[in-house]
Amino acid sequence: MKSTYVFGKMVNLTYEQALERVTAALAVEGFGVLTEIDVAATLKKKLDKDMPPYRILGACNPQLAHRALEAEPQIGALLPCNVVVRNDAAGKTHVDVMDPQAVMQLVGRPEVADIADEVRSRLERVLAAL
Repeated sequence: MKSTYVFGKMVNLTYEQALERVTAALAVEGFGVLTEIDVAATLKKKLDKDMPPYRILGACNPQLAHRALEAEPQIGALLPCNVVVRNDAAGKTHVDVMDPQAVMQLVGRPEVADIADEVRSRLERVLAAL
């Protein structure tokens, strides 16, 4: 399924392996994981609904975030970059990444677009490393 706001791929890894590899690949590109949301556990706890493993990682590269915040102080509402590691109903593992170019075009400023291009390049390398 093609999307205008996310890019990603199916990986030949277990869910747990994908989480470890994604986190390590993000670190290589200067990103830390600020937040982790275990969506499956939350839905089970709050709604008693079962779903395949699904985790949202809030990834941030401090230097790039700082540049973006200097250019546009309100941009914090669009940060951090979300990276999803999930299993589908068939048990296949997927890694989906919020497309920073799609999100940052909402700002409409060339200097922010340049940062989004750099972030996208780094996130593409993260996916390539998996």
